[in-house]
Amino acid sequence: MKFLAGHLLWTLVAVILPQARGIWLELPGSGERCLSEGLRSNVFVLVHYYALHGDLTMLNETSYWTIYAKIVSPYGNTLHQKENVSHGEFAFTTTETGNYEACFRVYGDHPSGKTVTVGVEWRTGVAAEDWETVARKEKIEGLELELRKLEAGVEAIHDKLINMANREMEMWETSEKTNGRVAWYSISSLGICIVVSIAQILLLKRYFRKKRLI
Repeated sequence: MKFLAGHLLWTLVAVILPQARGIWLELPGSGERCLSEGLRSNVFVLVHYYALHGDLTMLNETSYWTIYAKIVSPYGNTLHQKENVSHGEFAFTTTETGNYEACFRVYGDHPSGKTVTVGVEWRTGVAAEDWETVARKEKIEGLELELRKLEAGVEAIHDKLINMANREMEMWETSEKTNGRVAWYSISSLGICIVVSIAQILLLKRYFRKKRLI
């Protein structure tokens, strides 16, 4: 029964908790490839990247092709920047709401006729937590640990729903302001057209009377 309960909780956690994003990027000979994700502020992010040369993982920086890696915030602040590396890991907590971008390019000359691929593991929120360390520190395991993960996942979903509701309200307010401005612009345009039309009619009448045409 305990095994069934633990299995059920693990299934719920797997469904509810944010999953890590595993992405493969093939780097061109020149230029860079980037990936981005929209995040709100105060979100923990863990990024792990590694370069692949064919089927060989580039674990030795001096023996394999290396890359340039950079992570920037929505306002262009550089959070992480490394060059001439084959792999790396970086963790940060977001302070700005918007798209966080990670860019990679081949460092030095591109290997002619060969493909350099970068594998990126992008973890956010609960998925980025080191649960093994938490379990050792708080001396919890088994079902209690799974309950802790589930609780953290529910809190993350709750925060995300609140953030979505706030963004929806902001978008609604912006839409209402825009509609109001468009309505005033339309009314003003119509009023100007009416005034100009009346002025043209009066000028034409005055011109025709002056020429004794009417």
